[in-house]
Amino acid sequence: MTATNDLPRLASAADTGTRENSLRADALALAGRVTEQLITTPGETADADRVTLLVNRLLEEQARTALVQGSGGRAPADEARLRQMVLDHVLGLGPLEELLAVPEVENIHVTGSDPVIVDFGAGRRERHPAVVETDADLVALIQRIAARAPGAERRFDTAAPLLSMELPGGERLSAVMTGVAARPSVTIRRHPARHLRLKDLAHAGTLDLQAYDLLTAAVRARLNTVVSGATNAGKTTLLRALLGTLAHERIITVEDSLELGLHRHLADADVVALQGRPANIEGVGEVTLAELVRAALRMCPDRVIVGETRGPETIALLNAMSMGTDGSMSTIHASSSAQVFAKLAAYCAQAPERMSASATASLVGTAVHLVVHIDTGEDGRRVVTSVREVVGSEGEQVISNEVYVREVDEPAGTVVCAPGGVVGQRLARAGYPGRGWA
Repeated sequence: MTATNDLPRLASAADTGTRENSLRADALALAGRVTEQLITTPGETADADRVTLLVNRLLEEQARTALVQGSGGRAPADEARLRQMVLDHVLGLGPLEELLAVPEVENIHVTGSDPVIVDFGAGRRERHPAVVETDADLVALIQRIAARAPGAERRFDTAAPLLSMELPGGERLSAVMTGVAARPSVTIRRHPARHLRLKDLAHAGTLDLQAYDLLTAAVRARLNTVVSGATNAGKTTLLRALLGTLAHERIITVEDSLELGLHRHLADADVVALQGRPANIEGVGEVTLAELVRAALRMCPDRVIVGETRGPETIALLNAMSMGTDGSMSTIHASSSAQVFAKLAAYCAQAPERMSASATASLVGTAVHLVVHIDTGEDGRRVVTSVREVVGSEGEQVISNEVYVREVDEPAGTVVCAPGGVVGQRLARAGYPGRGWA
């Protein structure tokens, strides 16, 4: 039974929901009229100034009509919100724009017309109101976003139910629809507004002093490094921080979507960012990561960086690492540093070259110097838990030693085995151990 003193609050919430739905419907209608005018009027373009002018003109027409009919006009706050909603629909991501504007958001998860899950990292998640009224509305919204994809229109329909694209602000959008999923679902991963430095990760506890010393020396020593971890463990953040210690080098990055952002934030380096491209609506024009890695080698790089290796590009990456571009790096999905070698072997076996297990082990043993594993604790903290040096190969096995280990819930780790061989020599020349982060 509802208490009497709760009734005004419930009525207010209901009125707010009704007004929000009305504003959303009006915004969609006005956005449709603006889009139609941009399409049908020669010379019209969807730049912010022109769209704002059209929206203001339509809102003035509505206000005059309401005045003539004697009906109440909108409150100034509602009109301002309606104007922004229309601009978001025509120029941006519609109702998703408001969520992306929330400070500190890392991931946004939308499933149909359900409430939206907003992930702030470190285990903090919030439920926000739904951004669409029906599942079909979500599909239509993503189709509009895909049509304005940077570079070229992307397809999202029953014949192409998977979508992965970069948004104008640099975020990565992944979407699926019915046919491969029970309901349409969207995930948006947003990069941090400020790129974290290795010192920031150290002060946050991701690295202790020993791991910090080891990894900074590894970058200076130009050791080929693979960063491993689970989804959302912080692999890209760590890779970006490692590369952020560099200056005055020519770096070629190869990614599906431009997540690393070194070309925007690494001012003291010469960065060329390459991005893979899917086939167009006609099924042609695909540019694979493997092709881009090979192209990168012809661009005189000091280092080749593959944002994430998970397919045929693995062989091209390993070849790049073993052909003189020392200091190259990549990330890979794995549950431990030891599992990385099995994942690399599987990707090489799936590539068109069909490398044997022994040939793959030999290539990995020659190309990779270090594997760095990052894990996530129950409280959401990200911690570097393992550093493994590659010694070489024997038959179908890659021979490695774990030189650093840390439990995810412990404040510090231990160097359990001093790096040896070529890796140890190069680290020593780079000043390891003992510089610290002060």
